[in-house]
Amino acid sequence: MASLQSGGDAAANGVDADVDGAASPPSAKRPRAGAGAAAITDAEVRAEFAHHDRAVARLNNGTFGCCPASVLAARARWQRLFLSQPDAFYFHHLQPGLARSRAAVAAAVGAGDASEVSLVDNVTTAAAIIMQHVAWSFAEGDFARGDVVLMFLYTYCSIKNSIHAYVARAGATVVEVPLPFPVSSPDAIIAEFRAALAVARDGGRRRVRLAVIDHITAMPTVLIPVKELVAICREEGVDKVFVDAAHAVGQVPVDVRDIGADFYASNLHKWFFCPSAVAFIHTRKDDPVSSKLHHPVVSSEYGNGLPMESAWIGVRDYSAQLVVPDVVDFVNRFDGGVEGIRRRNHDKVVEMGTMLAAAWGTFLGTPPEMCGSMLMVGLPGSLGVGSEDDAVGLRTMLRKQFKVEVPLYYNSKAAAADAPPEMVKDGNGDPVTGYVRISHQVYNVREEYEALRDAVAKLVADGFTCRKLRPPEKEETLA
Repeated sequence: MASLQSGGDAAANGVDADVDGAASPPSAKRPRAGAGAAAITDAEVRAEFAHHDRAVARLNNGTFGCCPASVLAARARWQRLFLSQPDAFYFHHLQPGLARSRAAVAAAVGAGDASEVSLVDNVTTAAAIIMQHVAWSFAEGDFARGDVVLMFLYTYCSIKNSIHAYVARAGATVVEVPLPFPVSSPDAIIAEFRAALAVARDGGRRRVRLAVIDHITAMPTVLIPVKELVAICREEGVDKVFVDAAHAVGQVPVDVRDIGADFYASNLHKWFFCPSAVAFIHTRKDDPVSSKLHHPVVSSEYGNGLPMESAWIGVRDYSAQLVVPDVVDFVNRFDGGVEGIRRRNHDKVVEMGTMLAAAWGTFLGTPPEMCGSMLMVGLPGSLGVGSEDDAVGLRTMLRKQFKVEVPLYYNSKAAAADAPPEMVKDGNGDPVTGYVRISHQVYNVREEYEALRDAVAKLVADGFTCRKLRPPEKEETLA
């Protein structure tokens, strides 16, 4: 990821200033990184996240992310500016402010310039934009019925639904890439991808029009060798590649030009400290397809390019998109900026995951180099996680009884996993079918992971199994 810049003043970044010469409302004085500037302290980090419920061990940053108090205050200033004089906000503040945010994103992810970046609510919206275009290509005869869209088995459900709602309905054949889990090396993923691509091409009788590749899968969480898979797509004649990077920015280094996908989209509210909800989609300005993408909410800006279409979809709260420069200021208060945060989070999540696995007699679902700031850790087999319902029930118990918030995953293919024996059974010889997905963000402390460790240890010591959570009819089905 490139070094982060908040965008500076409006004129220096090609942004038209408003009538008062400012693209943003008056802001509170905030610390900025610079030569000799002191890094943010632990006490200041705690103050930034004092709005979190301190009674809960919050180990699930991956789903909803987090937003520091200083950024929330900046958002409130934008909201008050709109409420105080909506017309002046619309005519003088909104578009210059959004242009500053696009410039900050472009600098952060290695885009050519801000014209390659469109701000949207989330990656789900970005996927709808892309799938709408692909569906139109089928409807207008550019693609033939039966042409293929390739995606992972573990592609996020909203993206899968978008593929089926837009593209399969328009005539595409959908082919899924199996993702081995637990996984011991990137080579296993590359091999499965090549095999699925061969099936999709059917000996050259079918065209693969779009490959959807996760940068980091959500559940189970695995860091995918995305650059290598994009290169394979180019070698094999895949028309377009969409990288679903919902979890990537803030977890792993991102250089969109180096990755080389046609479409790259990432949330900024998960791992980049933005308020909900803001994401971006990147397309290269020299790619003709960029002029053919349209926001599914059609407004007065239709036809003016995706960045402008996305910048006005009607009256709504745009404040989450306007505070990206404030987020850049926040991350630059940390030693090493966003890259320092990323490295520390990665090291800590591996340390905490290793501690949990040792306590439970299990293992990590991936090697450390195949995770970012989230990690899968096997649960003791004696808990008997036998279905997705069991995983939901156990997660609910951890939340309500132990005040621990952590996602759970049921691995239905545990027995058939193409993995070493030590990544299949726990220390007691029981098959590991359940996993927790732990996250580490700057606000987390060791005691929260110890609370999870001790809660699971107590359940095992008490002889708990997920059978106790099942209604009688469900237990008969699973028996």
